[in-house]
Amino acid sequence: MSALDIVRIPVLSDNYVWLVHDPESNATMVVDPAVAEPVLEAASARGWTITDIWNTHWHPDHTGGNAAIKEAAKAWGGCTITGPAAEFERIPTLDIQVRGDDTVKLGSHLASVWNVPAHTAGHIAYHFADDGAIFVGDTMFAMGCGRLFEGTAEQMFANMQRFQTLDDATRVYCAHEYTLSNARFAVTVDPGNAALAERLAAVESARAAGEPTVPTSIGAERATNPFLRAPSAAELGRIRALKDAA
Repeated sequence: MSALDIVRIPVLSDNYVWLVHDPESNATMVVDPAVAEPVLEAASARGWTITDIWNTHWHPDHTGGNAAIKEAAKAWGGCTITGPAAEFERIPTLDIQVRGDDTVKLGSHLASVWNVPAHTAGHIAYHFADDGAIFVGDTMFAMGCGRLFEGTAEQMFANMQRFQTLDDATRVYCAHEYTLSNARFAVTVDPGNAALAERLAAVESARAAGEPTVPTSIGAERATNPFLRAPSAAELGRIRALKDAA
């Protein structure tokens, strides 16, 4: 089985859309297209035709490109849009509704669907176990986690505990370039963490040079992410409230 080709597409002010291609089947999937045109351009430049869109949650900066990509895809046979069953009423373009423990496919590559509510009530993630990759939407960021818009600290803590079960090498594909602000906040709540101080310096250098900082890895987050490292839901909630007020 060939490795997946995964392309980062920066859009809007700080969003990342992920273009995922299976060389064997030529299937090409988009994760959380905020807008359509840059995604279509990136696929066309590589000679890829988009066959699938996978949404992690309903927010417009994750679904805004669905309809236009689906319309464009009619020219090459169409594409199928998959997303969270719990949010189907808020994603009118959905073709397939999925729930936790369902399996979705891109060519011969299998991904398991994880329920990860808190940022939104029906948020899901897609875990390619054999490929060592997970697409987490707005649930976890490099050194951060999503705001608790529609859920609780207890739910987000449960999500973090599940992420903790993954191998250090697992690549984490999140949907925003929030790393610098997250790192600067993280050092205020974990000031004695040498790995965190080192990572902050590296992130500052990368962002000054205009370089992206994601995907990240479970290993990096295990060492430096205060939300993944939180010992309890109460502590996660406390530091989330501090971050919200920062």
